[in-house]
Amino acid sequence: MLKFNGKLGIEDFRKVIIENNPIQITDSVIEKVENSFNFLKRFSENKVIYGVNTGFGPMAQYKIEDSQRIQLQYNLIRSHASGTGNPIAPEYVKAAMLARLNTLSLGHSGVHKSVIELMAELINRDITPLIYEHGGVGASGDLVQLAHLALVLIGEGEVFYKGERVSTASVFKIENLKPIAVELREGLALMNGTSVMTGIGIVNTMSTRRLLDWMVSCSAAINEIVMAYDDHLSHELNHSKKHIGQRAIAKSMREHLVDSKLTRKREHHLYKNNDDTDVFKEKVQEYYSLRCVPQILGPVLDTLNNIERILIEEVNSANDNPIVDVEKEHVYHGGNFHGDYVSLEMDKLKIVVTKLTMLSERQLNYLLNSRLNDILPPFVNLGKLGLNFGMQGVQFTATSTTAENQTLSNPMYVHSIPNNNDNQDIVSMGTNAALITKKVIENAHEVLAIEIITIVQAIEYLNVQDKVSIKTKKMYDAIRKIVPAFKEDVIMYPYVNQVKDYILNNNI
Repeated sequence: MLKFNGKLGIEDFRKVIIENNPIQITDSVIEKVENSFNFLKRFSENKVIYGVNTGFGPMAQYKIEDSQRIQLQYNLIRSHASGTGNPIAPEYVKAAMLARLNTLSLGHSGVHKSVIELMAELINRDITPLIYEHGGVGASGDLVQLAHLALVLIGEGEVFYKGERVSTASVFKIENLKPIAVELREGLALMNGTSVMTGIGIVNTMSTRRLLDWMVSCSAAINEIVMAYDDHLSHELNHSKKHIGQRAIAKSMREHLVDSKLTRKREHHLYKNNDDTDVFKEKVQEYYSLRCVPQILGPVLDTLNNIERILIEEVNSANDNPIVDVEKEHVYHGGNFHGDYVSLEMDKLKIVVTKLTMLSERQLNYLLNSRLNDILPPFVNLGKLGLNFGMQGVQFTATSTTAENQTLSNPMYVHSIPNNNDNQDIVSMGTNAALITKKVIENAHEVLAIEIITIVQAIEYLNVQDKVSIKTKKMYDAIRKIVPAFKEDVIMYPYVNQVKDYILNNNI
């Protein structure tokens, strides 16, 4: 049980989204929300407050009569529940709900406490609103996507429940749930904010963290396979640069290889007397995709750490408009709902994940090209050359998918189309950025799955199962349970998809 007090970290999201731990709203949060609601209700009685007694966006110049205030909120929700495209996967929606719940729990939104209570119930009972991918421009927050969440909270729309897509009304009846009380600005408060892009972004970072760990392990294993010299991973070399990420990646690879019987010491070979040698038979240095892993994955790690920091700052922020300040007894109008912080971070994430994908594809190519590695048969073909094809077919998939990532990594942050009668004249496209990043991460797992299968096939061919490190052997054993060693050609796509699912959902 997660005691929900209005402050969340990455681990809290992991517990709720991945481990399905329930949340419990603390009394202090309920009190804070009630105080905010009661203050705004009093404060707005004789003042013009955006979205309480005015229209929305460019229609804010129109005053709303007291008798129409509640209908205004329903109109906003229903009219903006206009998303299209594919439904966003439930785990990402659940993360968005948790992010929105946290924002509204800060007491800066003036919502009725029933909003907090019902959202917690939906999360705990695994009732996930239907939210579509298309619709958000990320300026007044995720207006369209969050409208679909708000639609469910008023008892309308559709949800995913026990694996089925069904009407909200029917699920509320089964679960004995009541819609929220719409009394002041519940529609606007639910919809104005960055919670969908942030929720998707947080799941993206969790997936990337796992992906990076697998990539580090694959990189270490390839260094074993080719019996690389280990000084490019040394503490001394990597600490001669100041970057934290580079140092951390090198350390992880050293720890992975600590008990390997395959990696070599340069001083045992090339630092001996070689005066009578004109041409060295063995490589003096490895290709960059093996030798420069700390320098390539270091920036990925540093970027990922900074992205997590920014997203957690966002999820613990009031990203609403207007902002209710009970302590100062004032309401501030502004643009905290603008998604540029998240948009930029998602673009950074998809760029570094694409670079990781490119590294994986180059390592794969190194293993498949016998003229490069000089120790493995072409395409790590364990069968009869010419008759069998080994990993030849799946290389096309890896190359194609890497190319797609290279195109998808172009930034959304610098794309802006004015809309909303030019009221939203510069927007973030943050949810688009987060969803494209999600696709890039999924693609990267596909390429890495193909590389991992190739690595275990290479270990099989070289018969070095008893010489690789313990960590590589664990990886080998885990993948071998999914993909048996093969000499005869087999249908590959089921194996690639199974390995992809495995690395998506399991830590190394």
